[in-house]
Parts: sequence; C-alpha cells; structure tokens
Amino acid sequence: MFPEYRDLISKLKHSDLRFERLFEKHNELDHKISNLESGIEVDTSVSLEDLKKEKLKLKDEMLQVLQHYEQENSI
Repeated sequence: MFPEYRDLISKLKHSDLRFERLFEKHNELDHKISNLESGIEVDTSVSLEDLKKEKLKLKDEMLQVLQHYEQENSI
C-alpha cells in the first residue's frame, strides 16, 4: 500500500496517533476480509461489501494524512 510513501508511513506509525490508529484498523479489516473470503472465518453480522467499503475509506483517510504531511514538510 502506497509504496511511494513507505518511509513516511513508517515514521507516522510511530509519531502520529491518528495515522497509527487508521493503519491498525486498516490492517485488521484486511485480515478479516481475507479470512472471510478464504472461509477461515464466518461472520454474518457485517457484509463483506461493507467491510471492503470501510477499508477503502480508511485507505483514503491515510492517503490524505500522507499527502498533507508531505505538503507541510515540502515548503
């Protein structure tokens, strides 16, 4: 995810609490979706489509944080 921001992601995971939470939640959803798709886990409380939408929303939020941080530090 976002290979062009690999260094910045590593930095923000340790210095920005909001980004760290977004990153962790995204990873949790990624694992849950993988487990549901492979049949390892069965959960009927939330649809797979809803989980994927939530994951995409988190990814968009992380990208906004990355772009904002990049802009702020390039001036």
